[in-house]
Amino acid sequence: MLAGCATYQMPPDRTDGIYHKVAGGETLWSISKTYGPSVDTIVDSNRLPNADRLSVGQLIFIPNVKKEIVIVKNRADVKYENFIWPVTGKVISHFGSLQNSGSRNKGIDVRTALNSDIMASRSGRVTYCSRFMKGYGKIIILDHSDGYQTIYAYNSLNLVKEGDWINQRQVIAKSGKMGRAVEPSLHFEIRKAHQPKNPFYYLP
Repeated sequence: MLAGCATYQMPPDRTDGIYHKVAGGETLWSISKTYGPSVDTIVDSNRLPNADRLSVGQLIFIPNVKKEIVIVKNRADVKYENFIWPVTGKVISHFGSLQNSGSRNKGIDVRTALNSDIMASRSGRVTYCSRFMKGYGKIIILDHSDGYQTIYAYNSLNLVKEGDWINQRQVIAKSGKMGRAVEPSLHFEIRKAHQPKNPFYYLP
């Protein structure tokens, strides 16, 4: 997500790559897919803290790249699908924040009205759909066939079943107040090879 007042620590001048100037609508995910280095590599190269967000005009260092590329939204030669927000609402618990249970949040919690539509952040197949998982309540896991998975929890109602192919923006569940939720909300995670990632690096 872009934020005009974000703060960040610029790395020192380097010659083993280039600096990309962030434009509106870009995410670390889209920059990564355009240039090649992984999101984690870009985060490490720029010393970005977990809670940081990109801001328009920010310079992002891309290692082992010789020429800056102008990223055109929805360009036809990019063979990937961006992540989207599965619900609209205020983030009430951030990635890595301490929860009431004493554990760290592996995703984000977004406040919603009870029984709000939850949409698939990307297209994928339902690999797990449970009526109850400790701490999560009703939960859905989508696999996106490129090493990424998304997780949707605290649901009041799951509308899909294991094995279903889901298109991006398809409604897969209704938001609820289950698991660790203290108010109606969605718990959302993005994982790469089953390892939790900061959703703010991927969401517009």
